[in-house]
Amino acid sequence: MLRRLATAIVRHRRAVLVGALITVLASFAYGGKVASRLNNGGFADPSAPSSKANTLLDHQFHTGSPNLVLVVTARTGTVDSADVATVGRQLTDQLAHTAGVDGTASYWSLGNVPPLRSTDGRKALVLARLTGTDDQVNVRVHQLEPGLIGRHGPVDVAVTGQAPVFRQIGDTIRADLARAEGIAIPITLILLIFVFGSVVAASLPLAVGAMAVGGTFAALTALTTVTKVSIFSLNLTTALGLGLAIDYSLFVVNRFREELRNGRSPDDAVIRTVETAGRTVLFSAVTVAVSLAALLVFPLYFLRSFAYAGVAVVLIAATGAVIVLPALLAVLGHKVDALDVRRAVAHRLGREPHRAEVGEGFWHRLATAVMRRPLPVAAAIIALLLVLGAPFRGVHFGQADARVLPAAASTRIASDVLTSDFRSGESNALSVVAARGGGAAAITTYAERLSQLPDVARVDALTGSFAGGTQIAPASPSGQARFANPDGTWLSVVPVATLQAESPAGEHLVHAVRSVASPWPVLVTGPSAQLVDGKAAIFAKVPLALGIVALVTFVTLFMMFGSLLVPTKAVILNLLSLTATFGAMVWVFQSGHGAGLLHFTATGTLDTTTPILMFCIAFGLSMDYEVFLLSRIKEEHDRGADTVTSVALGLERTGRIVTAAAALLAIVFISFATSGVTFIKLFGLGLTLAVLMDATLIRGTLVPAFMRLAGDANWWAPGPLRRFYARFGISEHDGSDMPIPDLVEPVPVPVGVR
Repeated sequence: MLRRLATAIVRHRRAVLVGALITVLASFAYGGKVASRLNNGGFADPSAPSSKANTLLDHQFHTGSPNLVLVVTARTGTVDSADVATVGRQLTDQLAHTAGVDGTASYWSLGNVPPLRSTDGRKALVLARLTGTDDQVNVRVHQLEPGLIGRHGPVDVAVTGQAPVFRQIGDTIRADLARAEGIAIPITLILLIFVFGSVVAASLPLAVGAMAVGGTFAALTALTTVTKVSIFSLNLTTALGLGLAIDYSLFVVNRFREELRNGRSPDDAVIRTVETAGRTVLFSAVTVAVSLAALLVFPLYFLRSFAYAGVAVVLIAATGAVIVLPALLAVLGHKVDALDVRRAVAHRLGREPHRAEVGEGFWHRLATAVMRRPLPVAAAIIALLLVLGAPFRGVHFGQADARVLPAAASTRIASDVLTSDFRSGESNALSVVAARGGGAAAITTYAERLSQLPDVARVDALTGSFAGGTQIAPASPSGQARFANPDGTWLSVVPVATLQAESPAGEHLVHAVRSVASPWPVLVTGPSAQLVDGKAAIFAKVPLALGIVALVTFVTLFMMFGSLLVPTKAVILNLLSLTATFGAMVWVFQSGHGAGLLHFTATGTLDTTTPILMFCIAFGLSMDYEVFLLSRIKEEHDRGADTVTSVALGLERTGRIVTAAAALLAIVFISFATSGVTFIKLFGLGLTLAVLMDATLIRGTLVPAFMRLAGDANWWAPGPLRRFYARFGISEHDGSDMPIPDLVEPVPVPVGVR
């Protein structure tokens, strides 16, 4: 089938290119403004108890947990000064009469309640809730902040709370990633010339990348008409679009050059390239797409959005590499090496470009050395990976809060003030909602029980405020208006200021509140409750996601190679490599080693969603390189080479390619580590380590060692499966009439890949 496809591409090369150009232009025209149609949220499970509680607070009580906090600081005197109190009430009234703002209260409007006053008396709080969707809240923060932040007569006002914090996180990420792309892309383009060897060849991945990015923008635009898509998925689109375009193009162009050197005409070389490298690219794309598609099982549309973008960009990049790139190569022919940089440099230095014979080169020598002592090498590398992965046993997952921002960020500074200068954490309060229930005595008894829990500063309810099991303030008119409802009631459980919502202590408080006996069915929400429910929603689906990835990857590799051992080994080695990567990330980002060097604040947790994303992306890319290597090993084995020879030749022919591709992709990922937001640093540094470790340590040592130990068993399968593979497997078939040249003939090193 691939031969027929390749023949058609060669015959209609110009029509293919014209059609591709029209498609790319149409894709950018339709999807060019996709960012304006994407959403900022997607971090909550809509079916979780905390989400249901938020819905009840909104629809039944027309209130909710405060997500906007003003820290009002008296320039002189205390917050009880008459002029300061006047401005404080004015700010409270201003917010209360602003569209989209509910539940406004302050130190002054509640009768100078002590918990809303700092320990030094110079600061007080104004609390409010911004209503609407995540995007509507984000817009309201943008509109309100300029009129709130800064000096107001005798006071200075700073803004924090969940809504401003997440808005600043989003703004910082977008600015940081735009800067990172501005750094990484020019460096990548320059290195492409040296990797591909010629200016003409180096431009080919750009065509594939433009097709992948433009097509994915169009696909995401179409998806926004039927579902929500996170705006952060665009960053994966550009990174993977360029990275996979380089991977696939490098593999295809390298094979095309190899076929030209073997004496084939350009047209025949294209056909043979599609049959071999094209087949590998398609299988590789399937494994990467499946890894990313596993994100669809999670209920958070933030994670599902990366599946939408990832699957689209992978499949479109593969299509470009198998159809459009061969058409370009058919048009270029031998001109693919035009403007040869290596030849020009060698000529200037008075040298001839080196042409290596089969059996030469670092990767061949490495594979041969490993296979002389496969057991000690495998044992040593596995021990190293297990040591690197050991810290992962102590991983603690959390969610982003103000501490992921740079220390100089405005909302981070205000949030630190809440922690250091106030006794209670107003912005981290839990809301306990009883949709149906009430009665003053029952409310009082329940509030007293809740107020006795560790880490609870006080409980506010319809019947007053409570702390340590006793009432500390009577019911107020504003409190009755806030908590009253004909059908039910709700209570606000305010933790101590030192308790971080996104922390193990915050999670423990949620479980403690939910375990207190209630006279009515209740639902608990708030930042800590959303963390608990978010983790539960994610971890409940992790086994299913892992199972899908492992099963489909196993089946795909079996259909390609007809072996049981090869896919088993591939899955195990990839998991081992990723465990080491995650262990290193726990050691750095959770424990804080290198925090000063990398400029971040260790919170004692890892963001829950980031490792999930990292796993799916890194696993897919690892399988990408695995397929590249195994396809060449299998090709040599099918020609009659023994295990040692086929592994050495396979690694020799792909080692340089895989390493170059991984290095170029690592440049894109490491640029993410320049971000000021901690979990983006984690994402960038983690994927860089995973890609480089897999492309070098795993492919260069463990794969040759395991294949040498297994010998002919590498390609074994039971009789029924062998017959199934013989009938349904997708194996390479060289339908050409040109014999393969003798492998002992000198084969030049691919131009630009050393």
